[in-house]
Amino acid sequence: MSKQLFFMLSLSACAFLSACSSVKTHVDEGPVRAGTFSFLNTGSRQAPAFAEESRKAHELVQQALIKNFAAKGVKHLPSGGEVIVAYLIVVGNNSTTTSLNDYFGYTDAREAFVKKVHAEQTGRDSRNYFEAGTLVIDLVDRGGQKLLQRRSIQAEVLRKLPMEERAARVQSLVDRALKDLPLSP
Repeated sequence: MSKQLFFMLSLSACAFLSACSSVKTHVDEGPVRAGTFSFLNTGSRQAPAFAEESRKAHELVQQALIKNFAAKGVKHLPSGGEVIVAYLIVVGNNSTTTSLNDYFGYTDAREAFVKKVHAEQTGRDSRNYFEAGTLVIDLVDRGGQKLLQRRSIQAEVLRKLPMEERAARVQSLVDRALKDLPLSP
């Protein structure tokens, strides 16, 4: 291998690893005071082949977020909330990583999370098949300019669960991710 090719490969690897490590899974800009929230509206861009699975995943996550925030006294509005909630679902396994970003938007952070999860999953010491899902939850100011809070959680993907058990598991994961979120009306 030539020195130039080796240098280019090394440079590419460094760039990839630095992008993966720079994404923050936890941001805390202090307490958030809001009586209402809305989900980020990024339009309808999902692929038809994944529409049903994607819709179910979004429904479970949104129901869990609405319930968690209601317990904190913060009400969901279809639009115009005092804070915007964006979330990203990333599913990675030993070979591929995909994301459901309909409610997160096409940002640099989204791409960095996908790369980070992929690097974590493909770099495992175990040669057994492993699939994990990562949920990233952001609270953004009403204008969409400032990230106020970010929480994330990762868990093994269990695809064979009945819908009731799946909903309970998603609720449990959302509750754990937002356990210490400083949010109040």
